Amino acid sequence: MNTPDRPNILWISLEDTTPRFGCYGDPIARTPNIDRLAAGGCRFPNAFSTAGVCAPSRSAIITGMYQTSIGTHHMRTGHTNRNTPNMPTPYSAVPPPYVKTFTEYLRGAGYYCTNNSKTDYQFTPPITAWDDNSNQGHWRNREEGQPFFSVFNPGVTHESGMWDRDNRPITTNPDDVELPPYLPDTPKAREALARQYDNLVTADTRVGELLDQLEEDGLAENTIVFLWSDHGEGLPRGKRWPYDAGIRIPLIVRWHGEISPNSESDQLVSLIDLGPTVLSLCGVQTPQHVQGQPFLGPQKTERDYIFATRDRYDESYDMIRAVRDKKYKYIRNYYPEKPYLLWIPYRNRHPVMQEMWRLYAEGKLEGDRLTMFRYPRPTEELYDVENDKYELSNLAEDTSLADVLERMRNTLAEWQSEFGDMGDISEEQMKAKWYPNGEQPQTASPIFIPINASNPGRGPAQDNGEWEAPLLLQLHCSTQGASIAYTMEQGEDVHWKLYTEPLRLPKGETTIRTKAIRIGYKESDENTLQVKVI
Repeated sequence: MNTPDRPNILWISLEDTTPRFGCYGDPIARTPNIDRLAAGGCRFPNAFSTAGVCAPSRSAIITGMYQTSIGTHHMRTGHTNRNTPNMPTPYSAVPPPYVKTFTEYLRGAGYYCTNNSKTDYQFTPPITAWDDNSNQGHWRNREEGQPFFSVFNPGVTHESGMWDRDNRPITTNPDDVELPPYLPDTPKAREALARQYDNLVTADTRVGELLDQLEEDGLAENTIVFLWSDHGEGLPRGKRWPYDAGIRIPLIVRWHGEISPNSESDQLVSLIDLGPTVLSLCGVQTPQHVQGQPFLGPQKTERDYIFATRDRYDESYDMIRAVRDKKYKYIRNYYPEKPYLLWIPYRNRHPVMQEMWRLYAEGKLEGDRLTMFRYPRPTEELYDVENDKYELSNLAEDTSLADVLERMRNTLAEWQSEFGDMGDISEEQMKAKWYPNGEQPQTASPIFIPINASNPGRGPAQDNGEWEAPLLLQLHCSTQGASIAYTMEQGEDVHWKLYTEPLRLPKGETTIRTKAIRIGYKESDENTLQVKVI
């Protein structure tokens, strides 16, 4: 049953969004529903993603593990790339066997978990992660009284929404928007940013619908609502980069009776902390291998630093590591000999990117607008982000800040040492280790072990049969780290439950269907057993 120590959780996950909301002080924003949420909760202006792009960031969120620790740091592992066919993709990343989606721990504690419906984890979502992972996923489909964790992903603010498609009308006045000083200020660029404001209006409407549904269901008081974005804004030098434009995200949490309405917390928060925070709030034990930390609730821990990465994104390899506290950002470029604007065809479709290349070719860019065309890159970058919000004045060679530079440099090195950094391993080597002989490994099918007085779990059931009551049925998978799903329903559209303890079978005939999955492996073949308990 839902009780105060087992609250409901609602996540509203936006895409490619910095805090361009009215509640964050943006005068152009038209976000009444997001502002309504903030009026009842707390804003976290120092919240950041672990990467400036969706899939590595989302893999960290769903596992509570840094993407560089589990091999999910290269963007788009599952896509066949027509432009560069000799790359090691496609593959599904294979984290260590103990790594799970944190939602499995919630399901094991009795929560009904739904995702509607973006995943993008760098591995195929395991069947054990969600009760419902579809466009129909909703808390309203749970059993009566069951606590829920529900995620909704309005996708309308994605970077591609800034592209001019089908001559869509723009309702935000392009003359009113303000572009960062390192981007060209042209009509085409202004229109692109105006479209982002329009798309935020659409996202805000969907936020309002979800908040209204909570009210209709009488759940608003005992549901903790989180609103966040998977990374920063989809503008050049924002998305795909560890600058604040690419990793600073909106984060709003409403928790009736526990968080002061219309409040603000300046604590540092990383998106890797979301999962551990939810587990803590729901009274579910967090495994020791999880690398995030709760930022709310009884186990709340204050951060001193957040960390961000950049590796291969689409066609082009890179490696950048960054660490930030509340005042300074340190960035290390592992390939200073590479230009900033590596070849990424998808990004080059962005109208602002097209304007940058056009004006650069015409020799019409100057000052800060040449930032992304400067060569070579500095090996180290240090910014006073408190006073230089666009990160344009590199202080790495400022002798008065030598102590700061050394502290941030050492902090980054310690983080890499403590959590591991697979950026040092070539992608070909990673895949070769994960895919022996080039083949993705497959999870072994579960087996059935009947347990009763005459057979106390000595061996598996070899075929269907009759058993005397009482009968427990234990499920086992021989693949290290595999999770098991089961159902007693028939047909295609069934609800697969997470196996956590032996099944107590009722008298009569029962058909049990099982399958197993380890993250990164192929799902097992289904195994079925028909049992008659007499």
